[in-house]
Amino acid sequence: MIPTLDPDRAYQNGAFIAGAEAFPPRWKAAAQAFRESLGARAELGLTYGPGERHRFDLFRPEGTADGLLVFVHGGYWRSFNRDMWSHLASGALARGWACAIPSYTLAPQARISEMTQEVAQAVTAASGLVAGPVVVTGHSAGGHLSARMGCADLDLPQVRRVVPISLLSELEPLRQTAMNGDLQIDDDAAAQESPARLALREGCSAHVWVGGGERPAFLWHARTLSEAWGCPWTVAPGKHHFDVIDDLADPASPLVQFCLQGF
Repeated sequence: MIPTLDPDRAYQNGAFIAGAEAFPPRWKAAAQAFRESLGARAELGLTYGPGERHRFDLFRPEGTADGLLVFVHGGYWRSFNRDMWSHLASGALARGWACAIPSYTLAPQARISEMTQEVAQAVTAASGLVAGPVVVTGHSAGGHLSARMGCADLDLPQVRRVVPISLLSELEPLRQTAMNGDLQIDDDAAAQESPARLALREGCSAHVWVGGGERPAFLWHARTLSEAWGCPWTVAPGKHHFDVIDDLADPASPLVQFCLQGF
């Protein structure tokens, strides 16, 4: 496991990012502006289950979509909502892909295993509305959940590729943090929900992405999954945990290219 004298410090991101407090309002404003710009091509609040947070937003490109990119948001499984990230769909849309962004039940109301099943349900519901291959990406805790969508224990043959961004691939170190009071990761959860301990599903490819300016723990998680799955990983130079996702909005970025590679 990753060595650290202070498990909580290892997973503190905002404390090591200058101007960190400005990012959430910036994300929210950009997301709202993007939704408003799409008009009828933004289908909001679609349901995939009976729960309050069982909703996803679907953004369609002009013309027929070539496939579906699903983005799963982060927040250490405890915070944020789908409407903070709409603008990140713009890179996929410009490349002719639709993009779905789901919400899911947060801790402590749900365990991580329940979130995995909810995201799988959201992927299934969204893929029923868009023909073609499905690629799942996500950031931080959403990176973990996006990686889970590529694991062999889930029956998601439509998911052809996963690109987890700055993910948490091994849950055991999180058990030592204060946030585990909400997450309730135990031996069984660490074994069953750590992508690095699970097999990549046949027919699904993977590429792991992480910022070069991330906390060392996140570089460790990225490399750990890359080694476990035998898949490539990319360290994005100069990117920290809050801006590493920005390139999803740029259709020409290497991150978007890796997401859609091979399709």
